[in-house]
Amino acid sequence: MAGFRDLIGKGHTPTLFMAFLYFDMSFMVWTMLGPLSTEIAEALALGGHIMTAGEKATLLSLPILSGALLRILLGFGVDKLGAKLTALLAQAVVITSLLTAYLQGNSITYETLLLVALGLGFAGASFAVALPQAGQWYPAKLQGVVLGIAGAGNIGVVIDFLFAPKIAQYYGWESVFGVGAVMAIIVFIAYAFLAKNAPESVYKANPKKLKDYLKLLRDKDTWWFNLFYAVSFGGFVGFAGYMKVYLMNTYQTDMSAFGSDFLNESNVKVVAGYFGALCIFAGAVLRPVGGAIADKLGGIKSLYIFFGIVTLLAMLNATVTLPFGVAIVVLFLIMANLGMANGAVFQLVPQRFGKDIGIMTGIIGAAGGLGGTALIKTLGWSKGAFDGYAAGFTIFAIVVLVAISGISLVKTRWRTTWGVQAGGRI
Repeated sequence: MAGFRDLIGKGHTPTLFMAFLYFDMSFMVWTMLGPLSTEIAEALALGGHIMTAGEKATLLSLPILSGALLRILLGFGVDKLGAKLTALLAQAVVITSLLTAYLQGNSITYETLLLVALGLGFAGASFAVALPQAGQWYPAKLQGVVLGIAGAGNIGVVIDFLFAPKIAQYYGWESVFGVGAVMAIIVFIAYAFLAKNAPESVYKANPKKLKDYLKLLRDKDTWWFNLFYAVSFGGFVGFAGYMKVYLMNTYQTDMSAFGSDFLNESNVKVVAGYFGALCIFAGAVLRPVGGAIADKLGGIKSLYIFFGIVTLLAMLNATVTLPFGVAIVVLFLIMANLGMANGAVFQLVPQRFGKDIGIMTGIIGAAGGLGGTALIKTLGWSKGAFDGYAAGFTIFAIVVLVAISGISLVKTRWRTTWGVQAGGRI
């Protein structure tokens, strides 16, 4: 089993660290609207705009959607311009978006927020830069743990849920965007000095033409990976983005009582942030563990395990009204297994598409973002149509079952074709 100690003396540690830090900061600002959704809605209401359930779902899903589509664009950038320049250009757009929200503050309109949300999509698209930049420095047998470390930057959303509501409580929601902008500028400068593209002796860039990208899209394995990542990462980022809305709509009374008794916290929005952070933390921190497990057991077997557990738990949440404490445990385990599944998927991707890892990370990452967008809209629709989330969780469980069926259809072919010479266990 490839472990963290196997990385010593290999690759380029500063680049691996900056890939993690860049993705961490990017993921933090990408999902910033989620933990601030209640505060932003209240600010808009004071200005005369009452957000409907559909508008709230649209605002929360727009960064996920734009991030998904922009991953393809940044995947092109990695192949054409190199990972470092692509990252710096994307970060500049993100910083501009954060400053826009901060400077306009409570005078901001819903339409301007939508533009900010689009700009934050460049942060979500950082996935298509950070992972290939880290992976290009390391051999195939270490891809699971390396890409797991870089991808664990999605722990940034945990930071959002822990601190954003508290900062907003004392200084206003717009101050969170100001803090985010300062942090993004600091990371921008550190990244410019420390991160490096892999030299040709380690990784030889192979820029593609448009027809080459179209060829990849015609490869059926591309679409299988799209499905698996739409479920794993889409599930993770979708639940993360909608977590506060879900908790506030379903367990507001329970959180209020819990906060008064145990946390000495009267602001239920902050308490919701704490519990959301707890659940999201599991998925974020366990991503490299999932990659390491996949290195040992093989990505296919690992996905069977992770997806199977998610299916059972999602159906449990859909069919039974769970007490608050049990619901938190279930959400924690769902996020944990989705996070590990993310690592398992990207243990397989570089083994199948090693020569095209830049654009493939963009394409598959885009599918993950689209999956997250669909999940947020599905949960919003479920709440609006049935005043509950049972339908949303049921639909998600069915989609995960479809992914499990897909694994069964491809596993033999994968193991007897490209898997034979992949360099790692599949």
